[in-house]
Amino acid sequence: MSARAVGVTVEKLTKTFGDKIALAQVSLSITPGTFTVLLGPSGSGKTTLLRCLAGIERPTTGSITLDDDLVVGPGVFVSPDKRHLAMVFQDYALWPHLTVARNVGFALEQSTLSKQERADKVMGLLARVGIERLAERYPNELSGGEQQRVALARALAADVGLLLFDEPLSNLDADRREGLRIEIATLARESGATVVYITHDQSEAFALADVVGVLNRGELVQWASPEEVYQSPASPFVARFTGLAGEIPVTVSAVDDGVATVTLALSSHVTMTSCPTRCDGPGAATLFIRPSAVTLRDAAIGEGITAIVEDSAFIGRGYEHVVLIDETLRFTKIFSRTRFGRGSVVGVEIDSNGVYVMKDDA
Repeated sequence: MSARAVGVTVEKLTKTFGDKIALAQVSLSITPGTFTVLLGPSGSGKTTLLRCLAGIERPTTGSITLDDDLVVGPGVFVSPDKRHLAMVFQDYALWPHLTVARNVGFALEQSTLSKQERADKVMGLLARVGIERLAERYPNELSGGEQQRVALARALAADVGLLLFDEPLSNLDADRREGLRIEIATLARESGATVVYITHDQSEAFALADVVGVLNRGELVQWASPEEVYQSPASPFVARFTGLAGEIPVTVSAVDDGVATVTLALSSHVTMTSCPTRCDGPGAATLFIRPSAVTLRDAAIGEGITAIVEDSAFIGRGYEHVVLIDETLRFTKIFSRTRFGRGSVVGVEIDSNGVYVMKDDA
């Protein structure tokens, strides 16, 4: 497969539904051949943006350019069938009266391939997604994961330069979701197409993306690599949505070249240095703490922060804990290979490499 990747440029895109603003002046540029994930909660605008790219929704204002072709703009609206793209829907959107093979082959009916060449290509695609044995079955005879593989094969059959994915894994159980995520990543990249994929799952976004676009209330609030989004969130919203163990009020005493020294508002008055920050000077702020930054230890070893274990859960490779600090601050998702029992007192160590300091205006 060797689709010519399409570059995508969105400029000041706005979409309203009555009084509701679904997209607010969104601008972005997607490099050809990259895998972009749009991440956000329900109502953030990610689905509306994807549907505008597909041509399913007509934006209120703004423009969309695919390579050098303006497909949305003042007086311009190119229909979906002329945008050289394919879309994989959350609910699969398969034709119930067609077999698996005919669903996948539908995109090839207008091609110049012979009937045998089309049949060979369809079977090759079904083999690639692991369902060639299901070629003559109908969608209602398939599981959810099998139906999504048909939808993926159908999108790849179109051999287009832009692939759009509308939360394709959200209806699947955890085991199938993980396996299909890997296959989507592999096959979509092998196709050579540009990929835009939406999800509300931050772990899924980080695993798939070259670039993550975080949306909130119709605004694009961060556009960066997964590593930058995780290590340097643009706002408290981004920090919270992409996974925290907890938050602690702090007093910033000094800021030097984007790094802060802070005193944690705890009974032990712990001071931390070298905390990445967006604060421009001393004052009150919040320390946002990733789960990976927290280590639990025996309370008898060392000094510093102590906590009470509220819960521990076995997760196969070890244990996840919930701990309570100073009777009010709760940390969750704290991993340890050692189980600390409920009610036990533990020491808590926080690594400054996994924290971020910001003023929380909200």
